[in-house]
Amino acid sequence: MADALMSVLLAATFLAAVVLQGDGGASGKRPDVFSLLLSTMALLTLTVRRRIPVVVLGLATGVCVVLSATGYDISAPAVALLIATYTVAAHRGLATSLPAGTATLAALIAMLVSMGAGFWPTVTNSILFIGIWWLGRSLRLRRAYLDELEARARRLERAREADARAARTEERSRIARELHDVVAHHVSVMTVQAGAARRILERDPDAVRDALTTIEQMGRTALGEMRRLVGVLRTEAEPVRGELSPQPGVSDVGELVDHLRETGLQVQLWIEGESRSLSPGVDLAAFRLIQEALTNTLKHAGPQARAWVRIHFTDRHLTVEVEDDGRGLAAGLGQSNGSRGHGLVGMRERVALYGGDLRIGPRSGGGFEVRARFPLEV
Repeated sequence: MADALMSVLLAATFLAAVVLQGDGGASGKRPDVFSLLLSTMALLTLTVRRRIPVVVLGLATGVCVVLSATGYDISAPAVALLIATYTVAAHRGLATSLPAGTATLAALIAMLVSMGAGFWPTVTNSILFIGIWWLGRSLRLRRAYLDELEARARRLERAREADARAARTEERSRIARELHDVVAHHVSVMTVQAGAARRILERDPDAVRDALTTIEQMGRTALGEMRRLVGVLRTEAEPVRGELSPQPGVSDVGELVDHLRETGLQVQLWIEGESRSLSPGVDLAAFRLIQEALTNTLKHAGPQARAWVRIHFTDRHLTVEVEDDGRGLAAGLGQSNGSRGHGLVGMRERVALYGGDLRIGPRSGGGFEVRARFPLEV
């Protein structure tokens, strides 16, 4: 549409100039129907200059040659020739635009010489033609460069998405294995309790009642964890772990903090609210989140950084906060070639698995903050 509008405006301007001028212009030969038709046709062919630029350039060059050979003014078709030259250079490869431009330049020089133009007019017009061709070529190269940058950005984005999917799959697999161990531990305890109850069934009914109560509680807990295992994929190629001991929990955070203090990290721990029994999955998720956050602080916050861990119990929620006053996780990651690892992905997966809320980001006053809130089953 823009090319059609441009060509119509150029043709109308040319015809209006002919009517107002009334003579042959620089050539001295008065324009007639033949020259007007050829010049107008050369201008109107610019409508399709992007679709068939080489054909449009050839037509414009042919019109200029015919009109110059018959003594007519070639100002209008010369404008079409220059625009077509730019279009060929901007929209066709070098293998097409260079031969087309060279042939057109040779025809232009021949026309100027046949029309009696001097040396310097011929040189200046040739330089103008070459400059227009080079402008089109430069814009084509720049457009190709920008297209390549956009394509590379799309490839990198797809690669990041693939890495994120792989990281989520890996973290879900690890979470599934840990929950498998929790469930396996409870099932093993239920098996032991059931065997003990069977052996003392006749001698001590009260002990059997206590064992059955324990089995019921363990069964309910195991069923709750099994529900969370649904949808979490397990890597079949990895062997099943034989260790059935329970995973660490919030009660082990103190030992974790002591261990990190031995490495030189200054860590303070607060436990607020009335401590209550947590489901093994939430207990493990909270511990792993604190462990991952403190590990990131140790890696990225800097040698003089301090960290604070706050665990807050309420009737319905468990809130876990880990803060530091170091350089921030982004600074540390920037020194590691931008590799983000899977730790933050694992945090999000764990908290989302239990329907919690997670905030990860810069801390007010400097440093980094990880804050998670787990809903507790009542």
